[in-house]
Amino acid sequence: MLIPSIDLMGGRIVQLVQGEKLRLAFDDFEYWIEKFSKFPLVQLIDLDAAMRQGENSVLVAKIARRLTCQAGGGIHSIERARQVLDAGAKRVIIGSALFSTEGAVNTDFAAELALAVGAERVVAGIDTKNGRIAVKGWKAQVELTPDDAIPQLEPYAAAFLYTHVDMEGTMQGFPAETAARLRALTKRQLIVAGGIRSRQEVDALDALGADAVVGMAVYTEMLAV
Repeated sequence: MLIPSIDLMGGRIVQLVQGEKLRLAFDDFEYWIEKFSKFPLVQLIDLDAAMRQGENSVLVAKIARRLTCQAGGGIHSIERARQVLDAGAKRVIIGSALFSTEGAVNTDFAAELALAVGAERVVAGIDTKNGRIAVKGWKAQVELTPDDAIPQLEPYAAAFLYTHVDMEGTMQGFPAETAARLRALTKRQLIVAGGIRSRQEVDALDALGADAVVGMAVYTEMLAV
């Protein structure tokens, strides 16, 4: 399944390269909402909230009311998760809050969140740079790998979202061997992101049992939707 992404920063839809360099920005929300309305799931990320430099809550709510979304970015508490779900999101993506600065998986928080909102509404965000899990808007890393984290979080989430930050926004392809390795780690829905560039690649990932988040290739029209 192809999952289009909507990343928000500074009140606009944006696309970044490797989470840092601004490549594209759009203000025409109606165009993209209409374009993505045919998809069974859209990914909606508040990058400002993720990077702790503001937030786009009004836009998140506006979009989540009109599209079937899993939403994330700066969700560090059960209260905030409930707010995003109440605003219309079907699921919340939780990343940094699942990991301690000491390099441990915060299973206590994961369990509390799953109990509070339902594990079926939780997507665990596993973002990596150079093989290690990245947190705080990808500005920091912890001494954990996806292989360490995913089995511990399995009981508390409906899906895992793995973002290969090294390839994010590059349109250089997602490593198929990584998707295959991740697929073997979990029985939950597996969603991958980072560098995906073609319909053929989306189909190949689907054959491996992974759904694909696509951003840059959609916004540059390399991949038609």
